[in-house]
Amino acid sequence: MAFVIALIIIALVIVVLNIKIVPQAKAVVIERLGAYKETWSVGLHFKVPFIDRVVATVNLKERVADFRPQAVITKDNVTMQIDTVVYFQITDPKLYCYGVEHPMMAIETLTATTLRNIIGEMELDETLTSRDVVNAKMRTILDEATDPWGIKINRVELKNIIPPAEIQDAMEKQMKAERERREAILRAEGEKRSAILVAEGEKESAILRAEAVRESKIREAEGEAEAILRVQTAIAKGIELINQANPTKETISIRSLEALEKVADGQATKLIIPSEIQNLTTLAASLKEVMTDKQN
Repeated sequence: MAFVIALIIIALVIVVLNIKIVPQAKAVVIERLGAYKETWSVGLHFKVPFIDRVVATVNLKERVADFRPQAVITKDNVTMQIDTVVYFQITDPKLYCYGVEHPMMAIETLTATTLRNIIGEMELDETLTSRDVVNAKMRTILDEATDPWGIKINRVELKNIIPPAEIQDAMEKQMKAERERREAILRAEGEKRSAILVAEGEKESAILRAEAVRESKIREAEGEAEAILRVQTAIAKGIELINQANPTKETISIRSLEALEKVADGQATKLIIPSEIQNLTTLAASLKEVMTDKQN
């Protein structure tokens, strides 16, 4: 009885140990009697005890491999250090397990070889300014080479490009000179703009002053014209009133004498007396007789 119970317990342990649950983003490669049998995906699986075995549990997520710097030589014989970062993903667990031994080492070696070949066809300046081109070429070559291994290369990035120290110094000096040149251009542009604004301000100010002077002269001329017009209107009105009054010869003579008196009050040393008022004595006598007749 105890023997049977022991057998049952052993059987249950064996069953439990051969039940496999595959989680998300994982795959399990199974061999039967040393030969590839199948690949388990997500879910509950059971393998035959003592016949089936798990070869590998493969991570199907995208992974990142940061490889150490590699010494490369450019077309113009400049040696520099470049380290790369490769983003890859296992798409076929069977090929990944049986396609190549030590897949990560194989990818690193292939990356270094491909990088040397590409950089060897480029000069230093082109290498420093064509990272995207190098990345694209490397991704294409690596993806094609790793396809038989069940690996897909998604991206390749040149992480650092480290030229020799003397070239770095020269590049820093060139960059400094370029920055100073741009700053000088910006200062010159600012000074030019400032001078233009000052000139435009002076021009506007001169125009406004000229407009003010012109407006002042126009208003002064209009005032003088208005004054002359009013004087002439007053004179014309006076003449009209005189004509309407129909003055006698004696009244005109008296007005002439009043005007002559005002003229005499001035600083003139000579007076020109009109012929109409030369007979003032006769006029005065006539006026005296008229006044006498009115009193009688």
